[in-house]
Amino acid sequence: MTLLEGLRKYPKACFWSMMISVAVIMEGYDVVLLGNFYAYPAFKKQFGYPTINSKGEPDYEVPARWQAGLGNASGVCSIFGVLLNGILAERFGYRRTMFWTLVWMSGVIFLMFFCKSLGMLLAAQFLAGFAWGIFQTLTTTYAAEVAPLPLRGILTTWVNACWGIGQLIAVGLLRGMVNRTDEWAWRIPYALQWFWPVPLIITAIFAPESPWWLVRKGRVEEARKSLRRLYSGNDEEEIQSTLAMMEHTIAMERATTEGASYLELFKGVNLRRTEIVCGAWAVQQLCGSSFMGYCTYFLQQAGFSVENSFSMTMGQYAINTGGTFIAWGLMGMGIGRRTIYLYGCIWMASVLLIIGGVSLIGTKGSSWAVGVMLLVWSVAYQFTVGTVCYALVAEIPSRRLAIKSINIGRGFYNVIGIVNGSYMAYMLNPTAWNWGGKTAFYWAGMCSLCCVWIFFRLPEPRGLTYQEINARFEAKVPARKFQSVDMNIFERTDENIAAAHLAVEDESKGNTEHVEKA
Repeated sequence: MTLLEGLRKYPKACFWSMMISVAVIMEGYDVVLLGNFYAYPAFKKQFGYPTINSKGEPDYEVPARWQAGLGNASGVCSIFGVLLNGILAERFGYRRTMFWTLVWMSGVIFLMFFCKSLGMLLAAQFLAGFAWGIFQTLTTTYAAEVAPLPLRGILTTWVNACWGIGQLIAVGLLRGMVNRTDEWAWRIPYALQWFWPVPLIITAIFAPESPWWLVRKGRVEEARKSLRRLYSGNDEEEIQSTLAMMEHTIAMERATTEGASYLELFKGVNLRRTEIVCGAWAVQQLCGSSFMGYCTYFLQQAGFSVENSFSMTMGQYAINTGGTFIAWGLMGMGIGRRTIYLYGCIWMASVLLIIGGVSLIGTKGSSWAVGVMLLVWSVAYQFTVGTVCYALVAEIPSRRLAIKSINIGRGFYNVIGIVNGSYMAYMLNPTAWNWGGKTAFYWAGMCSLCCVWIFFRLPEPRGLTYQEINARFEAKVPARKFQSVDMNIFERTDENIAAAHLAVEDESKGNTEHVEKA
């Protein structure tokens, strides 16, 4: 089935998957809102402390310790959110978990809107993190389980587009209100978050439950009804064959795992799958995205005016939103996830080295050059790692452990984010380490390490069914041989074992040749 055939045949699956993923817009909006508030005049005046800026003028600055604390508060609680989601979503289903999380978030927005001190804002960010943790993983898992094979890459990466849309809305709103000096300049952006829960709650009430989850619970007839709601037409034979495939896949997974607890993620072949999911998430944090999260603040430290810094950041997030659609085109052309990931990281590492070098010049022209290169980095990130990550983490885990695997991976992502947030504020803050543009050299080094991991450890799942992916992991096929090895997914025959062993031998031989040449 081609991509266009999939879109024509499964418009309902596309609609419900994309609507559930809209919840991520709320997270993207809030995260970018806070990061840009540090460069926002009205917010700095309300919560900052008097200081003298780089131009020798009186100004206000939120201390680095508070920036680190506020930035990490939601990350800390989101770790609990992603882990708890593995229990809640598996026990109560995706729809009910989404419903009550949205109710929780509606209450937390009150605390953000009425906050009067950095302490209150810290508490609000901490409580919001619980909801962000659930949204981060529930949306991706739901998309992977309702999407037919040709649409799997598109519907899982739509989550990233929603993240970008939220970021663009937040920065656009701040740019439009940047000249406002009263407290409503920062209260109105928080109040607008109340727009999202109502339509999302309605979506959670009426959306079909994941048929994979229903089959795992033994509710086969309900799964059949859910498939009818996701498919267009009345092809009962196809629905029956899809249902049989789900039952077969889950039965095979149960035969190789004792249960569906978090401990199973670290046993047997699942350990490798967990490493890949965690690694794919980690690349997003270690390729320089933490640096770009402070884009507006960094540009102002580099000499941009408040208006120009927010305008450049708007350009960055517009690229973020559009990048998802370009990534869809690349995947539609048959370019693999692994290839996109690897060359994307090479591209980003190169751009970060240029940013670091240009920033050493210290002229006004070099500041604009840095701004342009930040946009180039955004193109590289969103066309590749920023978007494709969501497809990889949804495709690699087994179906029985998918929720928990994605949760563990996202939790690992948040842990790295907390570590990054602890020192990023100090790197850029003029009252702390004041590294400025030289920070890019550090992230170029981290991005280079990501390239090494991708080359040796990340497999290519493009075009493979979940059964085929399972068979390759069980046979311990090397990452670089996932697409070339030929296996029968329904039988554990001598031919299958021989094919897997041949792939392992070829991999070992290739590594030996590299060593000898070196």
